[in-house]
Amino acid sequence: MTTLDFLVRKDQLGTTEVRRADDGPLADGEVRVRIDSFALTSNNITYAAFGDAMNYWSFFPVRGEDNSQWGRIPVWGFGTVQQSLHPGVAVGEKLYGYFPMSTSVVLAPVRLSPAGFSDGAAHRASLHPVYNQYLRCHSDPYYTAYTEAVQALLRPLFITSWLIDDFLADNQFFGASGQGDQRGVMLLSSASSKTAYGTAFQLAQREGIEVVGLTSAGNVAFCESLGCYHRVLRYDQLEQVPADTPCVYIDFAGSAELRRAVHTRFVNLKYSCAIGGTHVEQLGGSKDLPGPKATLFFAPAQIKKRSGEWGAEVLGQRLVQAWHAFVAKAHAPVKPWLVVDYHHGPEAVQAIYREVLGGKGDPRRGHVLSLND
Repeated sequence: MTTLDFLVRKDQLGTTEVRRADDGPLADGEVRVRIDSFALTSNNITYAAFGDAMNYWSFFPVRGEDNSQWGRIPVWGFGTVQQSLHPGVAVGEKLYGYFPMSTSVVLAPVRLSPAGFSDGAAHRASLHPVYNQYLRCHSDPYYTAYTEAVQALLRPLFITSWLIDDFLADNQFFGASGQGDQRGVMLLSSASSKTAYGTAFQLAQREGIEVVGLTSAGNVAFCESLGCYHRVLRYDQLEQVPADTPCVYIDFAGSAELRRAVHTRFVNLKYSCAIGGTHVEQLGGSKDLPGPKATLFFAPAQIKKRSGEWGAEVLGQRLVQAWHAFVAKAHAPVKPWLVVDYHHGPEAVQAIYREVLGGKGDPRRGHVLSLND
């Protein structure tokens, strides 16, 4: 048996290669999972852009001598157990979790429960445990077969969105929630991205704040149609928000130029929250910026905090409840926020990767891929 791996040059994200590798035999306690489908969004581009800084390249090292130059971008999706040398994992089980852009992956299940297991591979021991968990679909409260593609596309993004909203509320919006008739403003860049509008969906339910989406001219109408932004502005319309407004910048774009413009204009900027890098070609540092330091948000840290305060069960219940409310809106039969496109085979994966990397395409469409023809 052989596996196809979709590889990306770590220092040149536009350079890709599909490489075939021979599968070795399984060791005792391992399972081989066929990767049936996975989502590709700007979130995955963020994984690549921050691959070294945040250890995303470390989850699925490239096999071979040149693995220092090439990487496999992690993706969220579904797989089926093809082979098993673990007594607690059956052939045919469907799993949801963190996979490489490949046709299969070998996992070493540990800490098994009816809900799932963790990958105990040695190279993942020091990586954050949230990304090492694999869930058994038959017992997963999020899972329904008819929304499988939507789960691959939106579930990890929405969990991040929910945690961003929870983090900001947990910190009283850093003093930007407004007083009296004045509302604090949450400025969200790359407002058409799925993580941004998931965050806006949550923030819009809060009192005392105004949710303002920042986007390109071509995506204004789409963002307005979502109904979760109080206002949508082009990137060149920052002057429409008074400079002394108490605000928080929630940066999904990662554009150094836009970050500097926001920090320079808003003299009452309370917090600058860096989330992602959808504008890969404009990524840059945050040195010598006016106002607060741009601080990278790390979702697992907020999960750990809330798990300790509420308990994992309560946290899980709150997330599931919020998820189903979000999906009912995003996947509504009439005017859905998201329409799914399916793509199969190496050439299709390369084409969609280039499209997503370039920030192109209709924001209403989501891509679910498989390297299998």
